Amino acid sequence: MAIEAALDPDAVAVCDSGGRAPAATRPVHGAARVAWLLHALLAGNDLTIESVNGSAGLAIRRAGTAVAVIAVSCHEDRATTLWIVLNPAKLRGWPGR
Repeated sequence: MAIEAALDPDAVAVCDSGGRAPAATRPVHGAARVAWLLHALLAGNDLTIESVNGSAGLAIRRAGTAVAVIAVSCHEDRATTLWIVLNPAKLRGWPGR
């Protein structure tokens, strides 16, 4: 699986939905579990690479509207930590909406 290969074996994903979107309520640990979470978020949506907090990150859109923005920390050539914002209130002003 390509997503899992891009993740550090000990990768962690933290979701922020503000209780307004379906999301994991606790950090997700391990490359396989984080990859599963990303696959679930990507289903039927578009993925783009964008600047997030001044660094390369990801935006997931449905019909042109951001449904998730992901900040990524890396070590060497693998993603170690993903901060996934799913809260619609925080995504309202996201560029390209």
